[in-house]
Amino acid sequence: MGWGDLGAFGEPSKETPNLDQMAAQGMLFLDFYTASPLCSPSRAALLTGRLPVRNGFYTTNGHARNAYTPQDIVGGIPDSELLLPELLKKAGYTNKIIGKWHLGHQPQFHPLRHGFDEWFGSPNCHFGPYDSRERPNIPLYRDWDMVGRYYEDFKIDLKTGEANLTQLYLQEALDFISKQQASQQPFFLYWAIDATHAPVYASKQFLGTSQRGLYGDAVREIDDSVGKMLRHLQQLGISEDTFVFFTSDNGAALISAPKQGGSNGPFLCGKQTTFEGGMREPAIAWWPGHIPAGGVSLPGAALSSPAGTAGTGELLPGGFSSHFPQVQVSVSALPSRPIFYYRGNELMAARAGLYKAHYWTWSNSWEEHSKGIDFCPGQSVAGVTTHTQEEHTHLPLLFHLGRDPGEKYPL
Repeated sequence: MGWGDLGAFGEPSKETPNLDQMAAQGMLFLDFYTASPLCSPSRAALLTGRLPVRNGFYTTNGHARNAYTPQDIVGGIPDSELLLPELLKKAGYTNKIIGKWHLGHQPQFHPLRHGFDEWFGSPNCHFGPYDSRERPNIPLYRDWDMVGRYYEDFKIDLKTGEANLTQLYLQEALDFISKQQASQQPFFLYWAIDATHAPVYASKQFLGTSQRGLYGDAVREIDDSVGKMLRHLQQLGISEDTFVFFTSDNGAALISAPKQGGSNGPFLCGKQTTFEGGMREPAIAWWPGHIPAGGVSLPGAALSSPAGTAGTGELLPGGFSSHFPQVQVSVSALPSRPIFYYRGNELMAARAGLYKAHYWTWSNSWEEHSKGIDFCPGQSVAGVTTHTQEEHTHLPLLFHLGRDPGEKYPL
């Protein structure tokens, strides 16, 4: 999902009323970044609080190549890494992941070995369908048990885009919240749905309801689900004990545009790149009674928490303030520390204040581009969106993101 996919961030169709209301009741983050422009390394960073070059989710197989864990890769999150749910478990929380894990599919990388108590979802995205004789379809798990496979037991209609997965994930979340509230148990829920990842899908009741086509249908269903979870927290009387954070793992995949790709607003390029469109994400924090309503974080605003940043949708209820009393919202004039943009093992760019310096530029190769693979469709900027890897270490390309958020005019 991209920075420009929500009404609160300027999407003109205004089809995300629940997330927009969440922003109105909480705080909107305009300068929120992922640690990588690709799913696996960004999720590893999200849960460890460490850049991919530190937590092992990077590659040296090719310069500036992103690293990820598809079905045929045997690696995963190292045992040496300490994940957020492991920390929360020590503080008495019950932890659940719903949806996409993407940090390894071998037994040693299972989320229940890394701090989670429950899991309903898949080790990877809903790629396929595959020929089960040569390559099996990707499985879904309930805790340690495989309960089926995409396309076989969990249907996804590639012609219509219909799939009921988001509704299954929503019900899992509501049931988990209810169970923990009934037992007065502090909990952490990592709700990591993947409906906006191509091939995009939505439930029958949402198909054809968006002005933005199938992608918009998927966004509308996610928005509706978030709204139902927030209302559920309020109905159970635990909203003031619950910190909720919404964001994405990387920018919208423009390679899937226009039919199955989202919007990165005014920013350049998208997923896979270290331009702003690939790494600046929509982000909303919600915590009634603690985070003042209607807040907007200007450059430098930060939510300070030892628990780190949250995932696609994360809840930290029941006793959060007693375990972590130092959580606070603070606003400063400019970011207090630099932001690093990595692609694989290469530092591509860095941001300090409103300035961003590119040490390397590269969208994707001419070979890929000639095959119709384009990470920056319709956004060619001479000398910036290069199809060869261009080094600028000795004279970095410098941009002022306040005046030029689209990175079109190097200083």
